[in-house]
Amino acid sequence: MAITTRDQLIDALGNNSSRVILDKASLANQVAGRMCSMWRATGQPAQAAIPTTAAIPTNATTGAMGFTNQTAPATSYLAWLWATSSNSATTLEIHDRVAHLGGLVLNVTTSQTVTGLNLSTLGLAADRRGDANYSDLQWWLEVYADGGATASNATINVTYNDASTGNLTVVAVGGTIRAGMMFPLTPLIPSADQGKFILGINSVILSASTGAAGNFGFTCTRPRSLLTLPLANKSEPADWAQLGLPEVANNSCLQAVVLPTTNTSGTLRGGGKIAHG
Repeated sequence: MAITTRDQLIDALGNNSSRVILDKASLANQVAGRMCSMWRATGQPAQAAIPTTAAIPTNATTGAMGFTNQTAPATSYLAWLWATSSNSATTLEIHDRVAHLGGLVLNVTTSQTVTGLNLSTLGLAADRRGDANYSDLQWWLEVYADGGATASNATINVTYNDASTGNLTVVAVGGTIRAGMMFPLTPLIPSADQGKFILGINSVILSASTGAAGNFGFTCTRPRSLLTLPLANKSEPADWAQLGLPEVANNSCLQAVVLPTTNTSGTLRGGGKIAHG
């Protein structure tokens, strides 16, 4: 059964929970106010591999925060979290990484086909998807290896939740594109397609070579909770009420994403508990 009372929650925290451990090295060459994925940062969880094909990662994927899957009707919840960053004024977000693909390059101007990155064909579980119209999910262009210094724009062809297709407005990916950067795609849906939500990515075309191949791809996540870290090197805790007690579906691939206010992600350390019941 689901946890429905405070007594059940307290019991689960003390007697039936999975421990969360965060200990991530800082990623250099970031931009203040731009989301930064800690997926490839070294530390704990271990550095994840760059995804070469479209896939749905799980809690067993290297790079994910591990926890014990439950047998229905038991459920899991993110119920306690603490963290500290070497940077001040940082926001830590916890996302379920529901789909990803990498291996695209930043030094060609021909169309690069994105094969298989469609949530309907990949078979994403409904409890990880959230709302049936895919509105709970966010899509990103994620960078795995630095590109070059030449300015370039990316035009991305997507499939929407109504099965129609369209191009997102251009994404500036030249000049300062560095490993770890995440460029949000949902805000780029044109006004003519407002009310639709992205189901998959079909292709991408760069307006110019950035001058280096680099490595990038596309990632879909479901935000689960966040914690603000206003002061450098000061631990900030959050209990279940502050976190919103988000449900953690079986196989969720939980990862850290930070919003820095300087040019590095900052060293990230923390921990917590996923309560089961």
